[in-house]
Amino acid sequence: MAVDVNEGDVVLYSDDMDESNTDNNSDGRNWGAPSSSSSSTLEKRTNNISRWSSLNPKIKERIVKEAQERAIRNKKRREPAEAKKRRLYSQYKQMQQQSKKDKYVKRNLPPNSKERISLSDIEIGTTLPGKVISLTNFGAYVDIGSEADGLLHVSQITREEFVTHPRQYLSPGDEVDVRVVRRDADMKKLQLTMLPEEILEEENVLKKFEENDINDDDRIQLDEVEVDDELWGEIRRVTDYGAYVELGAVVRGFLHFMDHPMFGEVKGSHPKEFMQIGDRVRVWVLDVDKTKERVKLTANRPTGLPGPRREVQWI
Repeated sequence: MAVDVNEGDVVLYSDDMDESNTDNNSDGRNWGAPSSSSSSTLEKRTNNISRWSSLNPKIKERIVKEAQERAIRNKKRREPAEAKKRRLYSQYKQMQQQSKKDKYVKRNLPPNSKERISLSDIEIGTTLPGKVISLTNFGAYVDIGSEADGLLHVSQITREEFVTHPRQYLSPGDEVDVRVVRRDADMKKLQLTMLPEEILEEENVLKKFEENDINDDDRIQLDEVEVDDELWGEIRRVTDYGAYVELGAVVRGFLHFMDHPMFGEVKGSHPKEFMQIGDRVRVWVLDVDKTKERVKLTANRPTGLPGPRREVQWI
């Protein structure tokens, strides 16, 4: 089909056109074959697939894991406030339960095992291996394979420094070597020490319990001790901060070196220079802490106590 050009019309189609252009559009592109851009995209995809297949399996695993974590983070950002609150609370409860489980120490023998040693079969002065089970403000409980855990008091851990809490040196689960100081098979009580032999001999710890094994009921109870009470005692242990005084009470009293009358006579002197083990001292009660079972003492007479009046005669 043809249209006369002389009449001002434009030829739209002609049978004389080159057959090679039949499949081309007006801009010269062949719609029947893929374009250069689509070919490059397909080539890129093919290259990416070949690169992925050639990667190390461990690197693949890490990339997939990072992608999953990224997807989880994005999902959490989009989650509602109530759902987020419930999820965080659930995580908090799980952390609490895990924390409680971590506090429990696995014993070498079950508590009711028949292989455990009777307290009556343990000799005073015997050194045994043990495991720290728990810590308290006043000491640590140690399992030595006996029918009852032994108490390792803070005063029996070390003499290198003043121990305010056993966690300064011990943690639950620690393996320690301890020495039996005192035992009571009827009351199921066991007292232990980690002090070296020379310190035990110096303070006469073992002999003291053998000779003066006083029942706690016969000792002065904390309820009977009042502030400003005057007592006599014997120094049993001296530390960098003061001395522990045996008062005949259920606990020993602590006498700080600044509350000793001889403090300050020699500048910079150590408490051991004016506080000796075995010294008899007259003390007054400064404070009684029944919760922590502590008694603070002073060797200086409190000024607030009533005393003899002095009459001044004016001349």
